[in-house]
Amino acid sequence: MEPSSHQTGEEKAVFNSASNTDIDTCSLVLSSKNIGHRISRRQDGMTTILVPVGSEEAAAYQLDCFFRENRNWPPRDQPGAAPSVASTPPTLWLVGGLALFYAVTGPWDYNSPWFSNGAGDATAVLAHGEYYRLVTALTLHADFSHLLGNCLVGGFLLHFFLQINGSGLGLLTLLISAALGNYANVMVHGGNHLFVGFSTAVFSIVGMLSIHQILEQRQPFGIKMFVPLMAGAALLAMLGSSGARTDLGGHLFGLLAGIACGLILGLKQVRSMRRSSFAQTCFFLMSVAVLLICWNMALSPRAG
Repeated sequence: MEPSSHQTGEEKAVFNSASNTDIDTCSLVLSSKNIGHRISRRQDGMTTILVPVGSEEAAAYQLDCFFRENRNWPPRDQPGAAPSVASTPPTLWLVGGLALFYAVTGPWDYNSPWFSNGAGDATAVLAHGEYYRLVTALTLHADFSHLLGNCLVGGFLLHFFLQINGSGLGLLTLLISAALGNYANVMVHGGNHLFVGFSTAVFSIVGMLSIHQILEQRQPFGIKMFVPLMAGAALLAMLGSSGARTDLGGHLFGLLAGIACGLILGLKQVRSMRRSSFAQTCFFLMSVAVLLICWNMALSPRAG
């Protein structure tokens, strides 16, 4: 499929091809430039575009420009590019895991080893360095209504969050942002503060989704950039202050930590890892390892 040039009577051939699509496309290019031409179909299956003598240079130039401008179009799929694993996030498995874990631990009971060793405890964190509680507290719930609210609202938000960032990167970032939110809350409250629940993680998701929406708009200024944050603030106002052993501070700092981590997720180097199945698998395994290690530390005899 290349332009050609040979003379036939008072006409010159400027293009030969066996593809009707290519011939029709070149004909449209010449017609758009008001260059007269004729299509001649040969018995050998090839088709030729003929132009009057004197127009061959202009015709060949226009066709050459068209071929150069469309050389890599349509783009081909990259054979080495790994598909994103974010298309099928394990939301049901994660939410179901919280529900099954509640069936094992039961509601709030500080005499239970699950809560006495794993619940958020500001004194234990600040005075004894039991930082694993910042993570284990996310998996415990005060009562069934507390669990249900986090599973319904949190599961819905978690699904879209993992679709955007991938199951591995998204889950690891979620654990980090929620733990940071819990730690900030502990620092503000000081001692004698107890907390449990996935709520801090839910509001971290709200913060990260808000920043994602702002960055996707690509508009540094404008009222639209405040809409996601206002939605997060509204959710914080509606859900952030209810439930036993929960507190507004945890939700607020979860939201702020999510905003900070959302900015990191927006970095070009981090976004490039979303489509790496290897990176996503490593991050997912790291997330599972963090949960297992934290609970192992919580339930080990020396943690008591």
